Amino acid sequence: MKIAIYSQFQKNKSLDSFIKLLEVLNEKSFEVLVEAEFYSNINRNSFLELDTFTVLDNSFDLLISIGGDGTILRAVTFLKDLDIPLIGVNTGRLGFLATIQTDEIQDAIEAILNKDYKISERSLLEIHTSPKTEEIGELNFALNEIAVSRKNTTSMITVETFLNGEYLTSYWSDGLIVSTPTGSTGYSLSCGGPVITPNTSSLILTPIAPHNLSARPLVIQDDTEIKLKVSGREKSYLVSLDSRLATLKENTTVTIKKAPFTIKMIELNHESFLNTLRKKLLWGEDKRN
Repeated sequence: MKIAIYSQFQKNKSLDSFIKLLEVLNEKSFEVLVEAEFYSNINRNSFLELDTFTVLDNSFDLLISIGGDGTILRAVTFLKDLDIPLIGVNTGRLGFLATIQTDEIQDAIEAILNKDYKISERSLLEIHTSPKTEEIGELNFALNEIAVSRKNTTSMITVETFLNGEYLTSYWSDGLIVSTPTGSTGYSLSCGGPVITPNTSSLILTPIAPHNLSARPLVIQDDTEIKLKVSGREKSYLVSLDSRLATLKENTTVTIKKAPFTIKMIELNHESFLNTLRKKLLWGEDKRN
């Protein structure tokens, strides 16, 4: 079994989990490769000697992310449309996507070996701009959300929004989030959007701090093509793809739609999205229950 490991190495806790993971994988005689930049950051004072990768291909059987949900989102950029399953060891704060704790690594690897898991296919969004934006490049997809927002100003922007070519509304706000079901527990939730189960065939439009009391989050079919035209006092605005940022000129038209591929998240059989909601959002944590 050929396994890739990725981390952003922002804390010693991630390194501890990495060492524990290596011990378990070496016991099973797996072929292990570590992302090159991560490896260079930890190898300066380390005795470790490991093979590295800068890109993935179809020869890999699994990608393991070590960190928080943000690290998972970065790991997705290596997967693209390769169909390689992904699982995350959580060393962050929340862990909606990275669900394995360090003390569960041994059991998780055993479960994967025994195929004691299920695959949760997660839809993504892709973005196209007119004119084309070199800053976005080939990584024009996002697992959680694509958002447009103001830049270098405290003034609101106007986001003209069209669904399948039909005018919806103009959001007068700090921006607009287009979220997948996976991203419904992220930025969109913080702005008042609904929680949607990962297998739902829907997208969410969530305005950011709208100055219209009637502007509410909207759930739409995931085969809808969304077109955005942004205007404001500044001549440029920001677009974010998960944690990646690009600057677009005011006359740039943004088209967002469901990506033609999915990400395969490994979900161990004792886990579920509903269980994660209870643990992470403390649903039901009421003394009256």
